[in-house]
Amino acid sequence: MSLSQRITHLNKNGTDGWEVFLRARSMKAAGLPIVELTIGEHDIRTQTDILEAMHVSAMNGHTGYAMVSGTDQLRDTIAKRVSARTGVPTDRDNVLITPGGQSALFAAHIALCDPGDRALYLDPYYATYPGTIRGTGAQDVAIQTHSRDAFLPQQAPLDAAAPGAKSLLINTPNNPSGVVYPKETIEMISGVCQRHDLWLISDEVYDTQIWQGEHVSPRALSGMAERTLVIGSMSKSHAMTGSRCGWIIGPKDVIAHLIHLATHTTYGVPGFIQDAADYALKQGADLEVDIAEPFRRRRALALEILSQQTLLRVIPPQGAMYLMLDVRETGHTGNSFANLLLETYNIAVMPGESFGHAAAGHIRIAMTVDDDVFVTALQVLCDFAQSLGK
Repeated sequence: MSLSQRITHLNKNGTDGWEVFLRARSMKAAGLPIVELTIGEHDIRTQTDILEAMHVSAMNGHTGYAMVSGTDQLRDTIAKRVSARTGVPTDRDNVLITPGGQSALFAAHIALCDPGDRALYLDPYYATYPGTIRGTGAQDVAIQTHSRDAFLPQQAPLDAAAPGAKSLLINTPNNPSGVVYPKETIEMISGVCQRHDLWLISDEVYDTQIWQGEHVSPRALSGMAERTLVIGSMSKSHAMTGSRCGWIIGPKDVIAHLIHLATHTTYGVPGFIQDAADYALKQGADLEVDIAEPFRRRRALALEILSQQTLLRVIPPQGAMYLMLDVRETGHTGNSFANLLLETYNIAVMPGESFGHAAAGHIRIAMTVDDDVFVTALQVLCDFAQSLGK
C-alpha cells in the first residue's frame, strides 16, 4: 500500500526548513542554555485578563460545539475592526473564524485552486507556504525577489508568471524579511491580479507590527475586494499563539463555501477561545501597541549594534518581529552560519535557506527574548561573524 502523493510531497525537497530550530530544541531539552532567536513566539505570555475571559467563558458553559463559521459576536467584532482599518464595508458574512492563520492559508488555497492549478507565492516565504499549497493538490510556483530590492516584488517577474495561474499569495508585513510593502507595490500587485484574473491571498497576520511606513491591505484598493482573501490571526497581535484563533476575510459567496469546508475539516474553533479573542480585540489598539512595543524597542537596539560593523548587511526591518541579515561576506551560507553559531555559542537563528532560494546566504533573527539577552546575543553574533570573515 502507498500513501497519497499529496501527503508524501508536502516537503518536496526532503526538508521543511525547521532543522536548525529542531536541533536547538533538542539541545535545550538536553539541558544546554540555548538562546532561541528562531520562531516568532513572544517572550511574554498571553495576558492574564485575556486568560481570565477564556476561563470565565469556559466555566459559564461555552465548552460545547461552537458555530462552525465562528460566533456571531467575534465575527461582528472582526468585521468592525476591518471596516475601520481599511474603509471596506465588512460584516460577519465576510468572516470565517479558523484554528489559526495556518489553517486559514490552507482553506483559502483549497477554496481557490483545483488539483494541478498553479498557485503563485513570493520567495522568500514563510516556511509553510510551499507545503500548504502542495497539500491542496495545487502546483506551488515561487517567484523570486532579491535582497538588492529589499525583497520587494517586481512587476516583470509577476507578469511573466501570472498567465494561466489561479492565485497569488503575498505577506506584508513580511516574514521573514521584515519588509512592509509600500502602497505602490500593493497597487502594482493588484494590477497584476486584475490583468491576469488572479485571486489574491493576503497574509496580514503582522499588521499590528509596523515600525516604518504604513500597512495597506490590497482588499481596500479598487476592484480588489471581490478577488482578495485576507488572512488574520490573534497570534501576533495579542500574543495568543497557542490559542489557535485566526480568520479569513473575503467575498460572502467564498466565505459561504469555506464554511462548508470547515464543516468537513475543523468543525470550528472552541467557543471559550473565541470569547477570549473577542475580549482581547475589544481592548482596542492600545493593547496591540503594548504587545508590539518590545519588538519596536529591540529593533532600535539591533540597528544601533549593527551600525557599528560593516560585515553583516541588514535588510531594513520595517515591520514584524524579525531581522534579516546577509551573512555572505563571512564566506558562509545561511545554513552553515546558523549551525556553526549554534554549535559554538548556543545561539539559535533560522537560516535564510529555510525561507527559499532568494534568502540563501542570509539568516533570520527573531527578536523574541528579553532585551539584555537579545543585545548580548546579537553582539556575540556580530563578533562571531567578524571572526569568520577574517
